[in-house]
Amino acid sequence: MRHALFALLFLTGLLSLPAHAAGMPVPPPGVRVYDIGAAPDFELADIDGNRARLSDARGQWVFLHFWASWCGPCRREMPAIQRMAGRMRGQPLTLLLVNTAEDEDTIFSFMAGTAPDLNSLMDADGQVTEAWKPRGLPATYLVDPEGRVRYQALGGREWDQPEYLGFLKRLVADGANAAGPRD
Repeated sequence: MRHALFALLFLTGLLSLPAHAAGMPVPPPGVRVYDIGAAPDFELADIDGNRARLSDARGQWVFLHFWASWCGPCRREMPAIQRMAGRMRGQPLTLLLVNTAEDEDTIFSFMAGTAPDLNSLMDADGQVTEAWKPRGLPATYLVDPEGRVRYQALGGREWDQPEYLGFLKRLVADGANAAGPRD
């Protein structure tokens, strides 16, 4: 009886292993495994009218970040994202920033004063943000090379700090292997 109970507990534990136990890197504090399947695709323009589609980044990891200028944590986090982007330059990581329902002048002023080296897409009507359903701002999603959402961070993070940079570097170094099994 004791052996049967142990076997049941062991098997239950194996079946409930977190995603990182299946070969995905362990996320740092504040980043959680969020394996919800295919990422909702979208196409948005930046301030200059250049259009970007999420699906155009297939084949590499995507750092998808929803933000707004009125959001205090967004204001504090954006300089760290800019520093992270600089440190990740040359790595197979696409950075997509999506401003939620603000006008061009507001976005331009904010980015010029906070993260002048970055560019943001404009979700003027908020429909893309609504499709992704973040529970607040800022919200960051990490989408694997196959186009599947794998991780989520709600609230501001110090993306330029070693534990976060190391995590992102492990993701891109692992490439498609970090994406886990295919459907």
